[in-house]
Amino acid sequence: MRLLCFLFLTATFCRAELPTSFSLWQDGPPGSEKYRNESEKNDGNLITNVHNPSLTPYLPSTETATGTAIIICPGGGHKKLCVGSEGYELAEWFRDRGIAAFVLKYRLEKDEGCAEKPYTLAGDAMADTRRAIRTVRSRAPEWQIDPERIGIIGFSAGGELAALSAMDSVPGNAAAVDPVEKVSSRPDFQALIYPGKSDQMTAKPGMPPVFLACGYNDRPDISEGLATLYLKYKAVEIPAEFHVFANAGHGFGYRHQKNNSAASRWPQRLLEWLEDSKLLEDN
Repeated sequence: MRLLCFLFLTATFCRAELPTSFSLWQDGPPGSEKYRNESEKNDGNLITNVHNPSLTPYLPSTETATGTAIIICPGGGHKKLCVGSEGYELAEWFRDRGIAAFVLKYRLEKDEGCAEKPYTLAGDAMADTRRAIRTVRSRAPEWQIDPERIGIIGFSAGGELAALSAMDSVPGNAAAVDPVEKVSSRPDFQALIYPGKSDQMTAKPGMPPVFLACGYNDRPDISEGLATLYLKYKAVEIPAEFHVFANAGHGFGYRHQKNNSAASRWPQRLLEWLEDSKLLEDN
């Protein structure tokens, strides 16, 4: 009986094998040559020692695909990647609703697993973020994705990267040898979930529409900063939707088994926003 119970619990609660990730640069990213042979430190929920940035794809079936894609930037204070509550389970949620999702593992400015701290946010982490958007866009036909419906979502530190990708996108280089570099890094929409440094973010005409969400009990630089950012978007007539969850703080993320609060159901609000914004349509 004990063996049967163990087998049942294992089948019920053990995480299914993750989809296979792939590197953003075939020969490794510029600036990481010294660390090429080092391995990530990964316990299934937190990742450190990131030297080979990658994407883990969660692709919907042909029957359910909507043509919309989203790149997920987990947070973690630029020290680690919180892929458990801000990555893999959310990617599954998107995939099950016809949205192709890609979890980004980017290089970390304050990586807890790497003593030397060789990377910067503006240089390396942003290079990884832009490369991720370009990679998905360059392979859009292969994955049944509309190249004009590729968005990005970021949490906390990852929200900084998502916001910067919209604030400072890079156009494609038609003369590039690398096909990935031929396409633009501009996201077609952005979702910023309790993003760090929101009080320092800007908005300007031509930026993509944005979905904003945070907890009322978060730090003022995030909750009040996000309210100010919403007004900045409104001032330049960029469509924006803003949600403040009264009983939430920082880091509420998303988990399949924790959906008993308004804050935990924010992905449904995002889905409704995508539908209202004509960013989610059946092929």
